[in-house]
Amino acid sequence: MKTKHWIVFLTLGLIWSSSFMWVEIVIRELNPITLVAFRVLFGLLFVGAVVIIQKVQLPRTFKEWLPLFVLGLTNIAIPFFLISWGQIYIESGVASILDATVPLFTILASHFLLDDDKITTPKVLGLLVGFIGVVVLMLKDIGAGTNTLLGQLAVILACVFYAASSIIARKTTEDTPALLRSVGSLVSATVVMWIAAFVFEGPIKIPTLPITWIALAWLGILGSGLAFVMLFYLIHEIGPTRTTMVTYLFPLGGVTLGVIFLNEPLTWQIVTGAVLIILSLVIANWHPKAVEQKSSVTN
Repeated sequence: MKTKHWIVFLTLGLIWSSSFMWVEIVIRELNPITLVAFRVLFGLLFVGAVVIIQKVQLPRTFKEWLPLFVLGLTNIAIPFFLISWGQIYIESGVASILDATVPLFTILASHFLLDDDKITTPKVLGLLVGFIGVVVLMLKDIGAGTNTLLGQLAVILACVFYAASSIIARKTTEDTPALLRSVGSLVSATVVMWIAAFVFEGPIKIPTLPITWIALAWLGILGSGLAFVMLFYLIHEIGPTRTTMVTYLFPLGGVTLGVIFLNEPLTWQIVTGAVLIILSLVIANWHPKAVEQKSSVTN
């Protein structure tokens, strides 16, 4: 990846790895659907303001809007709800760890559905090393209770939706600017989640704690608005498989923030898993042939 890709990649990882902590804070006061409804609304307001300021031309036909609306459901509304619901029963650190399974689903789907994102030896080795790191981090946190298991399965199912959405975005929105992909998907996610909130969780509860509003603002403006612009940019620049490997940063940030601010325990698994996850990123993005060609040219 180029330097600009690494900057966006790491920034996205930082923003999203902290989201698990903020969700844990909001879920103490709001139900999951209402949480997501506020989150996507704030994200839409942020991205919408950017569109207005930059005077970006919106899609004019239903055919152009349709894939964006689909992404709003598969990449935002459904996985956001599943993760928020799952965090009722599992800690934020555990959720961030499980979310790191996204590339495992993406690499398989990309190999069969995309022509330019095939499985390579470095990708396989990187994914395996990263997965081992995730397993190490999970060792102490996998619970035996039914609720805990359901919470974990909800987050894993969200990962399946994220993986599928990255392929959909790559195949159907190739010529759509990242800003429009973000605003289009946030429109449908906002409409669907607010309808669901009134139907299933009405009357809508308005947060009363300042920390809840701060968390919602972070989750909406940064974790939904800015983050999705960066996500769609990376998908088309470096491919779905490498982009979804940003989830391998989630355990580092998610667990660390959980330890510091939510009093979650720090263990040897966290340190070992962190080393393996960082190593997996290096391996998966290693291009020995490119290095050799560059070396031969300079000699």
